[in-house]
Amino acid sequence: MTSLRNAIIPIVLVLQAIMMPVSAKANDYLQCVPFARQLSGIQIYGDAHSWWGQADGVYERGALPVEGAVLSLPSHGAMQLGHVAVVRKIIDDRNILISHANWSPINGQRGQIERRVAAKDVSAANDWSLVRIWYAPIDNLGTTAFPVNGFIYPTRQTKQAGRQWASAKPTSQSRMPNRSLFDPRLTADLAQSAEAEVPKNAEPRDLIGELLDRVGS
Repeated sequence: MTSLRNAIIPIVLVLQAIMMPVSAKANDYLQCVPFARQLSGIQIYGDAHSWWGQADGVYERGALPVEGAVLSLPSHGAMQLGHVAVVRKIIDDRNILISHANWSPINGQRGQIERRVAAKDVSAANDWSLVRIWYAPIDNLGTTAFPVNGFIYPTRQTKQAGRQWASAKPTSQSRMPNRSLFDPRLTADLAQSAEAEVPKNAEPRDLIGELLDRVGS
């Protein structure tokens, strides 16, 4: 009986770690990664700082924002895990609206969803290599300028497109992605109400994916 119990306990502990993690520090609030993945449809897992590298050779990448694309930020200062947000609207060549999770603490709580908030290109070259992002506690753009990897577009990369979009700093002749490459459903999805940006339920759709998000890639 004792040997049977000893054999079962490790299995129970593994299941508990997946379904009900003991640590509450990173799992009690919504992370930016699962929200960006659900909203954009880009199937990348792991910490946000790894998305840019993981997208290489898989998804189109570029230096300019496009509605539906994922803004990718590397690790920077205290933001060790990086950040990802989804572009919702282009205002002009310096300003966009993004939707993302776990950026501003709202009412003292982390993991909040912010819909269609401002992000501004503050780079000297106007190339979206440096941004300031809306920060709710001060009701304005944050004072920190964050470096940007680039934008990951929700379309799979082809060999031909891969040669054009492999760099995060494409030439001026090829800075914008070919909009015709995007799934036709994207335009309709972007036109839906803000309710479409709320996760449908609190239960993870992909337990393995959620686990990868928690432990990194």
